[in-house]
Amino acid sequence: MTDLKLIALDSEDLEVLSAHVQDAVVRVADMGYARGDRRFALLMNRFDWESGQGRRDKGLRKRAALHFDGVQSVATNGFDPAAPEGVLNLLAISFHTVDGPAGIIELSFAGGGTVRLGVECLEARLSDLGAAWAASATPAHSLD
Repeated sequence: MTDLKLIALDSEDLEVLSAHVQDAVVRVADMGYARGDRRFALLMNRFDWESGQGRRDKGLRKRAALHFDGVQSVATNGFDPAAPEGVLNLLAISFHTVDGPAGIIELSFAGGGTVRLGVECLEARLSDLGAAWAASATPAHSLD
């Protein structure tokens, strides 16, 4: 089992990265904006979709880090960023061009929560951190 390392520099890259972090569990305390470095980072327990497909077990979770560079602004909605023990389920990450190459990166969470990052360009990096364990359940979504 190899550790995943991805970089996203355009919307197509970000779609691949988003697929790998779908259903990741993120603690609010594990997200932060380093204004001086213009970086937004988060730690997560991502569901390892590539290893869990077609297996009888419930799959794996892996500890991973994701960060975005060139961040100029951060806005949150639908959850309390001051609640450090809050837990979010990451559903998708998207990019919307505003004044190319600048745009908005949106992290969408279950329940309607969002983090919107104003960026000068799209630059995201995802890295597994080595820890992996058996998932308690395989994520499933209603198609309604």
